[in-house]
Amino acid sequence: MMTDAELTRLLKSTRVIACVGVSPNPVRPSHYVARYLTLKGFRVIPVNPGHAGTRLFGETVVAGLADIPAEAKVDMVDIFRRSEHVPPVVEEALEHLPHLRTVWMQIGVQNEDAAEAARARGMTVVQDRCPKIEYQRLFGELRMGGFATGVISSRL
Repeated sequence: MMTDAELTRLLKSTRVIACVGVSPNPVRPSHYVARYLTLKGFRVIPVNPGHAGTRLFGETVVAGLADIPAEAKVDMVDIFRRSEHVPPVVEEALEHLPHLRTVWMQIGVQNEDAAEAARARGMTVVQDRCPKIEYQRLFGELRMGGFATGVISSRL
């Protein structure tokens, strides 16, 4: 498990995030997490084969990680896929993203085989955590009432 100091260093040094499984639907967690990260200055490249060619967060959605040009310098992959679908995502990332340093699996997403494959290639691996929540927690942005999700709901 990463320490807060390690997570802080990781988030401060990350510049470009490929968000795998991002949704154009603003109420989906993958959408508001990716949007939040763009608002914090990260470049977020959306990856979703069902929406390839559309635009989100000022970027063109790509079908897969192999479609991201090397000059984009993706240094983190944030994975919004079920745990059993993680290995091929990590394999594609390791093969096609030469600047990759971090494989991040969202809350509820864990795959130890994929994590070990990434670690064996020198990657930092974070599992079962959200970079938005960690950013808010580590940089003092959590609201007193709980997590700031970025979604306004009439149910509150």
